[in-house]
Amino acid sequence: MIQETIKQLIGKAIQELQEEGKIGSAHIEQIPLEHPEEEGRGDYATPVALQLVKQLAKNPREIADLIVSKLEVQHSKLFDKVEVAGPGFINLYISKSYLFSELARVFKEGDDFGKSPSLKGKKVMIEFTDPNPFKEFHIGHLYTNTVGESLSRILEANGANAKRANYQGDVGMHVAKAIWGMKQLSHEMPKESDSLSAKARWLGMCYAAGVLAEDEEKEELQRINRAVYESSDKGINKLYKIGRKWSLEYFETLYKRLGTKFDFYYFESEVGKVGAKLVQENLKKGVFEESEGAIIFPGEKYGLHNRVFINSQGLPTYEAKELGLAPTKYKDFRYDFSIVITGNEVSDYFKVLLAALKQINPELAGKTKHIGHGMVRLPEGKMSSRTGNVITAEELLEEVKKRARVIAESSGSEITDKEKEKILEMVTVGAIKYAFLRVGIGKDLIFDFEKSLSLEGDSGPYLQYTYARCKSILRKAQKIRNSKFEIRNSAELAKEELDILRWIYRFLEVVEEAGEKFSPNLICNFVFELAQRYNHFYNTYSVLQAESDEQKQFRLLLTSATAQVIKNSLNLLGIKAPEKM
Repeated sequence: MIQETIKQLIGKAIQELQEEGKIGSAHIEQIPLEHPEEEGRGDYATPVALQLVKQLAKNPREIADLIVSKLEVQHSKLFDKVEVAGPGFINLYISKSYLFSELARVFKEGDDFGKSPSLKGKKVMIEFTDPNPFKEFHIGHLYTNTVGESLSRILEANGANAKRANYQGDVGMHVAKAIWGMKQLSHEMPKESDSLSAKARWLGMCYAAGVLAEDEEKEELQRINRAVYESSDKGINKLYKIGRKWSLEYFETLYKRLGTKFDFYYFESEVGKVGAKLVQENLKKGVFEESEGAIIFPGEKYGLHNRVFINSQGLPTYEAKELGLAPTKYKDFRYDFSIVITGNEVSDYFKVLLAALKQINPELAGKTKHIGHGMVRLPEGKMSSRTGNVITAEELLEEVKKRARVIAESSGSEITDKEKEKILEMVTVGAIKYAFLRVGIGKDLIFDFEKSLSLEGDSGPYLQYTYARCKSILRKAQKIRNSKFEIRNSAELAKEELDILRWIYRFLEVVEEAGEKFSPNLICNFVFELAQRYNHFYNTYSVLQAESDEQKQFRLLLTSATAQVIKNSLNLLGIKAPEKM
């Protein structure tokens, strides 16, 4: 990557100056390098001279001038200009020849442009979504799925062997409440031939009924809960199998719609036994303690809080089940890193869990990272849930789709009705995913329908529309002249054209940084800026009616490269790029 090349060149320049006796001996572990906030001050800038002055009795500008002289003499092909600014900053301007080489690289690598080997050989398991059968698949699950899928793609783009895992709670009191409700609402039970959406809605109603009856039916709910664990009641077993099957089948329709395919599915009914065994074994070792008939992890000893792992009925809690999940996942896939993505409301819970795991298996605890994302809220009055308190993922998708239909219906005549429906679905999912991802993970967000569907702002549809615009231009160009694009280094470029070139080359480093920081929003920031630069260029200059053939061919080349990078960026966000719009 060019960043590393520049750092090496600066380091070599400093070393040569030291060998020549022009500056004294000094050591810097890492050469600092950054993009100036104002592009007019170079593509990169380094304050290395200011750091050296702390160790050397010299003026920082004098040190900077010496470093610049070395860079100019030895590597003029990489830089158009290297200059000293302010008290001793060194500003570096990437050469046009390098920018052209990166443009050529876009076409050579195509869909692979932006990929990096930084995580090559690393095995990563990403656990996300984690909906519970018998309950609603709500907006929180949609958010977690969006974050998890994007991070999976970003880590894969950085060379990791990433596996997607989904952990689902198919046992527990929520199941007991739903089954209680299934009994009460059996007269409204959907037929097997009914839609999965209808079945999911009915199960949601059953669960809601069980929640309302929790206080009055406490003993019965506990009986159902134990019967589910022990598979000891035929009637309950039958309802359990039906509800579990319907839920899981319904979830798969959402995963397909969102573009996620899981490699591993884990269930509490399976890992709960593993976790309970671990708790019992480590109770004897003093990791856990007995308390009022239950078994707890004394988190207070570690500056955290105590949590129950085996309840007074002898059943494993969610904590014990999660404890059993870590070694189960590692047995299936010997990962270097295990990432667990959830809402940040359970971040304190995960601190306790990892503290317990560290006492039992420090290696797995060290490999595990929890990422807690913020909460999604809707503006009041924008839509209501059928249950009154939970907005399901499907409800949000359909509401956005209804509003997005206006965009699809205004599409050009060249788009068929069948194509419009596909575009509509792409825009719907893209609007939601981009709105979720453009905000940094960990921050809460309010989903704004108008902004999320805007064709002129920082939104998924705006990026999709820019991509479709590029593809439309290229289709028209092929009708005019079907010639091979060529890069002409001697072409006189406008500032708006250079602005695009000076952004495209950054894509690789953005993808790497997004992987290092687990931050899809960095991809969002990059691709939005690229789209803005291209649209500014498009509104300023004609592509197909350029003054010369050479100019037209270059602008077509620039358009094609922009389209490719937008497509690659959207793919990392889990968003499809429509060819027409």
